[in-house]
Amino acid sequence: MYLDEKEFSQFLVLAKQKTYAGGMAARQGMRSNAHIVEFSEGDFLYMDTYFGGFHFIGEEVVSHEGHPIWGMNYYGKMLVDEIPDGFNQCLRQALLRVSREAPFRGPEIYRCSSMVYTCNWSGKVKGFEGYEIISLNGTDIYKLLFHGGELVD
Repeated sequence: MYLDEKEFSQFLVLAKQKTYAGGMAARQGMRSNAHIVEFSEGDFLYMDTYFGGFHFIGEEVVSHEGHPIWGMNYYGKMLVDEIPDGFNQCLRQALLRVSREAPFRGPEIYRCSSMVYTCNWSGKVKGFEGYEIISLNGTDIYKLLFHGGELVD
């Protein structure tokens, strides 16, 4: 990555904490039924665009001085027929705990009442893949796959 990884990771963590995880309301995008949350600071712009809700797909892109430098794609879905009470709060609380060392999703494990969030990944910020799961009383109720890394023209 041609930018300072520490500076980039600090920005990415802040952007994730200020947008979806922080409760920012999505705006409608130009593409049909797209939801967008974005955050900028200095020369960095973070944009998360996603489609769907119960089952969803999306991408996060970070630009520096107008040039895309990093991206992540994800696909998630509920594994049960109805979203349990407290699910969204649990997911957001886990995602608020994103780290600079692994600025992809949430921590390896986070417990919230009867739900457990786990995240597994391989790789570093330049290239990675992984998944997260939320279980309720030992039964998986949600899963999300993600991958991404550095973008170079």
